[in-house]
Amino acid sequence: SAGNLHTCAILDDGSLKCWGQDSFGQLGDGGSNTNTDAPSSTAIDLGTGRTAVAVSAGSGHTCAILDNGDLKCWGLDSYLQLGDGFANNNWNVNTNQPSSTPIDLGQGRTAVAVSAGMRHTCAILDNGDLKCWGSNNLGQLGDGSTSNKFAPSSTAIDLGTGRTAVAVVADDFYTCAVLDNGEAKCWGYDGFGQLGDGGSNTDTNAPSSTAIDLGTGRTAVA
Repeated sequence: SAGNLHTCAILDDGSLKCWGQDSFGQLGDGGSNTNTDAPSSTAIDLGTGRTAVAVSAGSGHTCAILDNGDLKCWGLDSYLQLGDGFANNNWNVNTNQPSSTPIDLGQGRTAVAVSAGMRHTCAILDNGDLKCWGSNNLGQLGDGSTSNKFAPSSTAIDLGTGRTAVAVVADDFYTCAVLDNGEAKCWGYDGFGQLGDGGSNTDTNAPSSTAIDLGTGRTAVA
């Protein structure tokens, strides 16, 4: 996964390494936030016996799904994008390595996909629910508000009756998802028409009831 100024890779043994800019701790090596121009000889500490199955490098933070479905994020937290709530009685605090405690996705829930954007993060859960947290100034969290969230909500994004998510991308100030029926929906900032709704470039703070028109009979796969 290539972020804004750093890159991360999962190796064949499930270990995770990142390199590039480390100004906010996004490399996850627990060091002194020193930029690196090559992968370290030491992998990121994801927890005893834990490996990575998915990774997303955002603008200043990184998120990884572990082999047990846990989700952990580290790096820049100025917009609450790490999703750790009030861990250790702190919030809005940058971290330079994964926490020992995963993000609380809801009782019994695990993550199957994650996307780290510029100021927000989104994850698809094992039941197909989609949740986002972090900056929400332009409605990119899709919860119908413009209030920032420091952790995943107990309520998933309303994608439509009976609909679930199979893919998600959190970009700079907007989010897009592919649904289980092949529909695609986007929400958040629409200054350049990136929501694809054919409207008047109006920001939206929740998925529309109408999917993007991909053409007669066409559906999205990614």
